Order: sequence, then C-alpha cells, then structure tokens
Amino acid sequence: MTRDRRDLALLHGRIRACTKCVAAGWLERARPIVAGKASDAIAIVGQAPGSVELQTGFPFSGRSGVVIRKWMAEAGLGEDELPYRTAITKCFPGKAANGAGDRRPSPAEIALCVLWLEEELAILRPEVVLLVGQLAIERYWGRVALDEAVGRSRRDGDRVYIPLPHPSGTSRWLNEERNRALLRRALRILACEVERLRVEEKLSERREPSTAARGSRPPRSASRTSARPSSPVRAAPRRSAARTPSRATGT
Repeated sequence: MTRDRRDLALLHGRIRACTKCVAAGWLERARPIVAGKASDAIAIVGQAPGSVELQTGFPFSGRSGVVIRKWMAEAGLGEDELPYRTAITKCFPGKAANGAGDRRPSPAEIALCVLWLEEELAILRPEVVLLVGQLAIERYWGRVALDEAVGRSRRDGDRVYIPLPHPSGTSRWLNEERNRALLRRALRILACEVERLRVEEKLSERREPSTAARGSRPPRSASRTSARPSSPVRAAPRRSAARTPSRATGT
C-alpha cells in the first residue's frame, strides 16, 4: 500500500468516526459519507449527502447520482472511472423546513466539517475539481451567480476548477435553454481535461514508488509539466500541489 493510499484510508476512518455536529447540536446522529481512491485525478465536491446516500452509505447514489453519472458519461468518463466523491459537509443535514429539498448546511456546520475536505484534497492532489452546486462554487470560486461560473474553468497552480450546477430535481436552473447550454459547455471543458489526462498517462512513465522512496514523494516526470489532462485513475506519484484555496463559497 502506497503512502497516499494508507493516509487516505486513515483519513476516511477518522471522517466516518466524526461526531462534531452531533456534539454541537446540529445533527441528531452522524453518518459521514465519502468515497474514492487516492489515485483519482478528478474529484467531485458537492454540498452534502442526501437521504438516499444516508441509506446506501455512498455519495451521489440517489437521483443526483444518476444525473452526475450521465454528465460524466457525456464527458467521456465510464462507470468504472467515476471521480473521487466528497462534499463540503459529510452528513445528511435533513430536509429543508419548507419541505423543498434538503436543508443547506449552516456556516457553523461547514466550519466544523470543511477541514476534512481540505485534508482529502491535500492527500489526493486532484488535477481537476468539479464544484457541484452553489455551496462548493462559493467556497472555491467565489460568491457569484451560477450563470457567471458554469461553462467556465479556472486554473490554480496544477489544479483546474470546473463549476457545475446542482443535479437535484428541486433545482429549476436547468429549465432554461441558455443554462443548459452553459452546462454543455462545462462538460466540453471537462471532456478536454479528461482527454488531456488520458494522453498524459499514455505518454508518461508512471511507476509505483519503491518502498525506500515512499517516505518522500518523487517529482513528476518532465512530461507532466506540459499538457495536464485526464484519466481520473492515476497510478503514479504526483507533485504536491496542495493549497488551501481562498474562501469563496453546493450537491
């Protein structure tokens, strides 16, 4: 087991044992949910698990997951290539008071939980991060209207952020054709990143680090500094590009 795989497995164990929001009185019970591999080069960051995810224990396993998988397929990612899946908060927050969808996690809950996300990203060092919904967009992109973010991408060092709308059926944003056109543009951007990462995997020599080398991460090969595009599953070590993004603040 490589160091990244070991570190992520330990982190997942700590996340699943977390009861901070129960202790603070925000939740009656905690069931943190996260899924993915340390080798994933693409990460999906949503808002919070839903009621279906609470039952299955896997992120994006309800209606939103069906839509996300459709979007990923349009971008060239198969079912066996699903990206790492996580969220701003890790537990189902309950239904909204008005009954329309799930409750949006409070700033206090986000503050208690988001450090887990920062630790995940520090271990993964994903090259592409999909910001799904307003809460994730606000944190990593900025507080802007969806139509000012969806259909664009932003590079931050070795990482590319791509905003996507919330796939929930309660969102009406995609009812308008101009917004669906923005989504199609966003998926074309993702498809380009996927293809670039695939090409890079074919051109780069990727080796598991030797036991002696696992204490320190070897640098990427020179070819990594050229086009940086994307199969979500990578087998070789990556350059540490972890950065704590500026606060700018949805699944």
